Amino acid sequence: MKIKRLLSVPIFSVLSLIGFVYYITVFIFIEDWIGLFTSPGLISSLIFTYLASLCLFSLAVCVLTDAGPVPSSYLPDVEENAGSDHDAKISALQTRHCEKCSTYKPPRTHHCRVCRRCVLRMDHHCLWINNCVGYWNYKSFFVLVSYGTLASLYSTFIIMRCAFQKNWNFEGMLPVNIFYVICAVMMISLSSTLGTLLGWHIYLIVRNMTTIEYYEGIRAAWLARKSGQSYQHPFDVGAYKNMTLILGPNILKWAWPTSASHLKDGLSFPTLRDSS
Repeated sequence: MKIKRLLSVPIFSVLSLIGFVYYITVFIFIEDWIGLFTSPGLISSLIFTYLASLCLFSLAVCVLTDAGPVPSSYLPDVEENAGSDHDAKISALQTRHCEKCSTYKPPRTHHCRVCRRCVLRMDHHCLWINNCVGYWNYKSFFVLVSYGTLASLYSTFIIMRCAFQKNWNFEGMLPVNIFYVICAVMMISLSSTLGTLLGWHIYLIVRNMTTIEYYEGIRAAWLARKSGQSYQHPFDVGAYKNMTLILGPNILKWAWPTSASHLKDGLSFPTLRDSS
């Protein structure tokens, strides 16, 4: 079932894009800039090959890792939040019950209409990995975006350096010049898109939010202001601890997509109330 996720048009499109960018960067622009078989050219091609390989590996981890199924035996602990009030217990149970799945939802769990199931700490459903981004593959998704941004910026740098040293003689060289311009625009656009996405998820990680929780927080903050109160995201326990909860306690393993031994069961999370 997991392997079937790879057999999709979006995954094929991503792989084709990676292959195209790799080919033009290494075999066209590095070759044209400094020569592929020179020492600088060989080093540049090895660096880009390393980044491209990490992108492919991270992509495979994102696609093949289950985002976070809710255990069939899960039952919410309503005693903690509802106390002894019977009506409060009933209300808590109702808010944690998914009508579509007919099961109870742990905190931060949401129903995915595409996958047709509830996903632990769901961030969003990503078309380009043909999978949800949730508790178990959020780190690999973040690492994928990070490596993709670095690879795109590196390719853009090589293309621009190659373009600046090129003799832009428009007589008889129009097709080549157009190809350079198209590639430069494409890589600048790709770098900008991935860089923006990376910045967004850095913000979310520092705040220990998901994309869904961010938009839920906007409404919660508006309702709090209407009642003269202030809203603070309950799972924000400090920037550094937030990062270690997602990426792991060992900084040296932050850049490795399969380093997820720090993840527990995804059924409970530390909150501001716990740390106070």
